[in-house]
Amino acid sequence: MLNVHTIPAFNDNYIWLIHQESSHFAYVVDPGCGQSVIDYIATTDLELVGILITHHHADHTGGITLLQQHFNHTLKVYGPSNEKIAGLTYPLSIESKTTLDIPHLGATTVMAVPGHTLGHIAYYMQQSLFCGDTLFSAGCGRLFEGTPEQMLKSLSMLAQLPDDTKVYCAHEYTQANIDFALHVTPKNQQLIEYADKVKRLRAQNIPSIPSSIGIEKAINPFLRCHINETQLAISAHFKLNKIDTIQTFTKLRLWKDSF
Repeated sequence: MLNVHTIPAFNDNYIWLIHQESSHFAYVVDPGCGQSVIDYIATTDLELVGILITHHHADHTGGITLLQQHFNHTLKVYGPSNEKIAGLTYPLSIESKTTLDIPHLGATTVMAVPGHTLGHIAYYMQQSLFCGDTLFSAGCGRLFEGTPEQMLKSLSMLAQLPDDTKVYCAHEYTQANIDFALHVTPKNQQLIEYADKVKRLRAQNIPSIPSSIGIEKAINPFLRCHINETQLAISAHFKLNKIDTIQTFTKLRLWKDSF
């Protein structure tokens, strides 16, 4: 069984500390802040042995150097080979998806999910998805480098994972994403109920993450661009005639960018 610890960083980042329940050897996912990881590790009996990186942005990679210095340059650092990331010891070249045997973690499926950045990857193991800035709860990442077609394909790949897959994204954006989602599909009853749940969690300063693939398929408009309800909302907002899934996604992302 995989244990996942939440390490908050900056204003809204989450760094994930993960290890097998039977092991004290741990990895961190997207350590933008190395000191936050060092401080947290000091409160546990875990030994950090590696880092998993999803993409090159500094709020996901900024802690690599400090962590290597602190742990005597012994850490295994995995990440996309086609992005400029200093400190990778295991650069990964992923065209679609592959399965790696990562020491102390075991079988891990690594998926290419371009869109937010061109080399963005995600890690899936033991019903847990670490997806960086590709899929958020009730939203998705901005298209800084990729195309709408790339991001939609990436999100569709993630949506094919089992419904009980836990979604560990890298930011606490859920309430803002829900506000937009409710604007798009205000009659989605599951979204309304989820909004109430998240509001109660955040009022107690409890993370809204993890979500699940099943939840996201029910409430996330970016995973529902093939649904008539979403397409009608986009058609009405942009005063368009009947549109397809990719047009719906493209306009939805554009709408969210200025919401």
